[in-house]
Amino acid sequence: MTLHQNAKTCPASRRLMCRRIEEQGWSLRAAAEAAGLSEPRARAWLRRWRAGDHELADRPSGPAGRHPRRTEPGREAVIAELRGEVRMSAVAIADALGMPERTVRGVIARLGLAKLAPVKEPEPANRYERPMPGELIHIDVKKLGRIGRPGHRISGDRTTRSRGIGWEFVHVCIDDCTRLA
Repeated sequence: MTLHQNAKTCPASRRLMCRRIEEQGWSLRAAAEAAGLSEPRARAWLRRWRAGDHELADRPSGPAGRHPRRTEPGREAVIAELRGEVRMSAVAIADALGMPERTVRGVIARLGLAKLAPVKEPEPANRYERPMPGELIHIDVKKLGRIGRPGHRISGDRTTRSRGIGWEFVHVCIDDCTRLA
């Protein structure tokens, strides 16, 4: 059991307080003061003790059962159908049903439909390989500008320029069967 951070007492000290009042004849005020509680709070614990709750454990403060403002199950089913089968976005569902977008997103997340599955499986990659060396050759030519001398970023000299030096070409050829370049 976890107690909240501001709890003055634990179930054992609550039981001790109630036993002191019931069995040892302490007054409510004295027992409450010894436990470090106010009289109304001690009276509430004593009322639960007398009603038969001898555990005196903390109870949840939220509503019992279903949350009172939770979206109805029928509406959640419609949202799930629009998201899963029709593949609508949360914004489109909210517009279609006249609901807040944040509510629709919460329902989608709670139902585990936040990430849609792909429409269909992607096709496998079209791979090929030739059995004989030299049967298929991939050729690529790369055109590179020739650098005659370092530029102004290196030398700091912006007065001289070297233009029209030309191009250099890199030819690459790869055999499909052996992957030799």
